[in-house]
Amino acid sequence: MHKKLYGLDHLRTFAISFVFLFHYQIPIFGHPEWLTDFAKFGWTGVDLFFVLSGFLISSQLFFQIKNGTEISFKDFFIKRFFRILPAFWFVTAIYFLFPFFREKEALAPIWKFATFTQNIGLNIQDFGTFSHAWSLCVEEHFYLILPIVLLFLLRNNLFYKSYWILIVLFAFGFAIRFFSWQHLYFPFIEAENSWLYWHKYIYYPTYNRLDGLLIGVSIAGVYQFMPDLWGRLSKFGNYFLAISLFILTAAYFLCMEQRSFYASIFGFPLVALGYGFMVLGAISPTSILYQWNSKTTSFIAALSYGIYLTHKGIIHITQQLLLKLTIDIDSNLSLLISTLSCIIAAFLLHQAIEKPFMRLRKKFLKEK
Repeated sequence: MHKKLYGLDHLRTFAISFVFLFHYQIPIFGHPEWLTDFAKFGWTGVDLFFVLSGFLISSQLFFQIKNGTEISFKDFFIKRFFRILPAFWFVTAIYFLFPFFREKEALAPIWKFATFTQNIGLNIQDFGTFSHAWSLCVEEHFYLILPIVLLFLLRNNLFYKSYWILIVLFAFGFAIRFFSWQHLYFPFIEAENSWLYWHKYIYYPTYNRLDGLLIGVSIAGVYQFMPDLWGRLSKFGNYFLAISLFILTAAYFLCMEQRSFYASIFGFPLVALGYGFMVLGAISPTSILYQWNSKTTSFIAALSYGIYLTHKGIIHITQQLLLKLTIDIDSNLSLLISTLSCIIAAFLLHQAIEKPFMRLRKKFLKEK
């Protein structure tokens, strides 16, 4: 776990780029005509982040278990606190204190951001500003539950049978999405704003979006506890990447009509599986992603959290300024300027907030 996995930096860069382009092509922003066809599958970038989080966080905990080190709730939550919350709180404060930063009309109540419950019952029609923070809610729920479950399993000598929990949770995902589609969304399927109910009841809730995290946990389990199996699998890194592209292509066509029955029930796990094979390829020493060390992708990967938090607000401000400065500007140039603006804003956030708090975290844990 102390080895730098450059392949994961490439995936972080791809994930944040995909999410950025997806959000850029939604109607509230002016965008090039070609972008919609290219970026409409970009919503899955969040699912790649889920797989990465599931792999990285569980790998750290599994590494401790494998080496006989007791899991410390205090250390785990201190690490997550310093990594996630300072930048999140800072950007949330900007949204609430400076209305010109908001890309849409209204924010959800502040208590929903404070408690990471924004993704439950989220009405993006009325409270669409900073709606992309929903995925942080899913990850925070994961960070809260995973160490508790692991500690329970360890203390009851059930850890090495815990794969049954993964199987049950995968099955639960299919069942709860079927229930959500049939009983919560379907009654509104003919409504003019049916998209609102689909997002509210199927897309955003944590219990419907566990697939990517579970795939990541499964990969971490093989990576940490099955060295012989991983040794054999890791020889096929580039094949995993090819399989990933094949599965994601199938997922793309399945999700062409995203709110359909089959896409709603099977789309998320298929996307997660595709990105799971991509992560397998990225951590396999034989793959091109593992062997390719790029300073550019490492730089963007380091800024990916900041870009994710700020990109909608920065795009909005950039486009408003461009409209005031010029009567007509090429949409491709506007996209380039907005991209650079988001990278600069994320860099400033990284330098001013993220890095100081990470240094503070290191100092705090060292002293402890």
